[in-house]
Amino acid sequence: MSRVKSKDTSPEWAVRRLVFGMGYRYRLHDPRLPGKPDLVFAGRRKVIFVHGCFWHGHAGCRYARLPKTRVDFWADKVARNRARDGRNRRALRAAGWDVLTVWQCELKQTDKLARKLHDFLETKAS
Repeated sequence: MSRVKSKDTSPEWAVRRLVFGMGYRYRLHDPRLPGKPDLVFAGRRKVIFVHGCFWHGHAGCRYARLPKTRVDFWADKVARNRARDGRNRRALRAAGWDVLTVWQCELKQTDKLARKLHDFLETKAS
C-alpha cells in the first residue's frame, strides 16, 4: 500500500485535463483546506475531490467491491476513509465552500462528466 499514490493519480489527471480544457483554472491540493481537495477554485469558493471507487467506497459501484481476503481489514479501512471524507465535506461546507466529488467510474462517460463539472462550476454558491 505504500506505493498507492494520493496525488496525481490517473483519474485526477483526467479530471484536471478536462477542467483545464474547459477554460477553468485551479489550484492543487491546498493544505489549508480540510482534506486537501484535489482541485480548488478559490475565487468561486468551490472544490473538487476525485475519488477512487475502491478506496473511498463508492456505494453501488462495481469497482468498489472488497477483496475476498482480509475482508475485515478492508471493510474497516474503507469505512474509515468514508467517515474522513464526510468530516472533510462537512468542514468545507461549514466554511462556505461548495464541494463536488467525482468518482473514478464517472470518467467513462466524458461528456456527461463535462456537463456535471460545468454545471457545478457555473452555479452560484449555495
